Amino acid sequence: MTFSAVNTIWVLLGAALVFFMQAGFAMCEAGFTRAKNTGNILMKNLMDFCIGTPLYWLFGFGIMFGAGTAAFGWIDPFILKDYAHILPAGVPIWAYAIFQTVFCATSATIVSGAMAERTKFSAYCVYSAAISLFIYPVSGHWIWGGGWLSEMGFHDFAGSTAVHMVGGVCALIGAKMLGPRIGKYGKDGKPRAILGHNLSIAALGVFILWFCWFGFNGASTVGMDGDELIASASLVFFNTNLAAAVATLTTMLFTWLRYGKPDVSMTFNASLAGLVGITAGCDAVNPFGAAIIGLCCGIAVVLSVEFFDKVVKIDDPVGAISVHGVCGALGTLLTGLFATGISTMKGVFHGGGFKFFGVQLLGVAATIAWTAVVITIVFSIIKATIGLRADATDEVMGLDRSEHGLHTAYAGFTVMADSLPDEEIVAIPDGEYEAPVRVEKEKAPDAPVYTNVRIICRPASLEPLKRSMNKIGITGMTVTNVMGYGAQKGKPEYYRGTPVEVTLLPKVQVDIVVSKVPVRMVIETAKRVLHTGHIGDGKIFVTDVENVVRVRTGEEGYDALQSE
Repeated sequence: MTFSAVNTIWVLLGAALVFFMQAGFAMCEAGFTRAKNTGNILMKNLMDFCIGTPLYWLFGFGIMFGAGTAAFGWIDPFILKDYAHILPAGVPIWAYAIFQTVFCATSATIVSGAMAERTKFSAYCVYSAAISLFIYPVSGHWIWGGGWLSEMGFHDFAGSTAVHMVGGVCALIGAKMLGPRIGKYGKDGKPRAILGHNLSIAALGVFILWFCWFGFNGASTVGMDGDELIASASLVFFNTNLAAAVATLTTMLFTWLRYGKPDVSMTFNASLAGLVGITAGCDAVNPFGAAIIGLCCGIAVVLSVEFFDKVVKIDDPVGAISVHGVCGALGTLLTGLFATGISTMKGVFHGGGFKFFGVQLLGVAATIAWTAVVITIVFSIIKATIGLRADATDEVMGLDRSEHGLHTAYAGFTVMADSLPDEEIVAIPDGEYEAPVRVEKEKAPDAPVYTNVRIICRPASLEPLKRSMNKIGITGMTVTNVMGYGAQKGKPEYYRGTPVEVTLLPKVQVDIVVSKVPVRMVIETAKRVLHTGHIGDGKIFVTDVENVVRVRTGEEGYDALQSE
């Protein structure tokens, strides 16, 4: 076989980009979950790749690409047999093997996010191995390895079904069997929003995934040494980007209309939903078809997240089921409608009739059935042996500490503690707690009284407040970052379509001890600067101070409060 340097470099470059998607998935999942589980999330995204790589080398590649039967390849430990029947033109076996290995790892890592924050690490390692060992390779053989779906004309160019939907179905079954996170649903059955701790990291993960998707889809041409391949890769790149952008815009506008404000995390999900949806037909549809696929995925991902969260009550912290499972299936089916006949059969809207669409529908249904049955058996065996879900105490404490002995993934940073609902808070039994005895101190009859003005306000209001206080002669203040909430209900806020309950919000506490400047002047100045008319403007507390001591000089009272 004569090798092509251009084709080989193209495939290897694509493999490197798809590998880097692991970083994107890790950041997305970590950002959309709570800080106490960050180390666990990162560890799982590392290990699914490291577990999957040797297992795919041992058995997965042979099962997927071996010339066995229409349903199963062959058992070929270490990839020693002849694969000339399946290799792309001019591409060595090991280049193609690493390219397929990183795709396998992507399917396994999808499951991590949906089952996050309550799965045992040992259980994760086992089911991740099962996905790489035989679940993904068998259905992959049907679609890409010359199996029965491939013979029927089923078209999934880069893996909307073969990779993403397989991962999404596994995520759905796993999240259902695990049950929701502690505190996710109230006694009335209504979902509670559990906010992700770092949307900045999640956003970076989305951008990494979007960038790497050009390798995921573009390099699936597995060659660039001819005009036809160059044209195909160019169309794939354009359609991939267009569908993602349209999906993102669609979700932004849809959530804006639906919730009153554009939902940030849901819009991040939409970018990935558009990428997943276009993956099946990025080579087969024109840009108009790609835009419609993106639009459909942008709406579907919102409705799907709400459905699983509110109706069937399956807790998916990152939206993996909706993004990968639902939009993977949707994109594959839409290919049957919008394919132009460039590289496959024509879709319904381009004069191809319903035959091709029927093949797409059959392929999606068969892959769902295979994946759902086998992963259910795998999860059931894990549940009955080593256990699938972490203990409740470990879950509340955080899997970083219980599973890995990691106190925090953010050493040196202050991380906000979780707020548990009332029913999750354990009350102290009677007799085990003694109230402190209040001691009243008698005040000297003629002692001067100074005044402490404590102002609680938004962090953004600090600088205007400082400047206004300086103008009226206030020369000193103590500023503290605090967390808290007030009594007003206000306008409801939403996170991923779920109303956010009262929680601790970042505030600034400013303490000013007043002696010379009139207290009323300080209060009125603060009110004028902080007032916006909206909930959250803050509060002002006024209390007496008996004495003030300057430690360095020993001055007390009025003298201690004056600048030198």
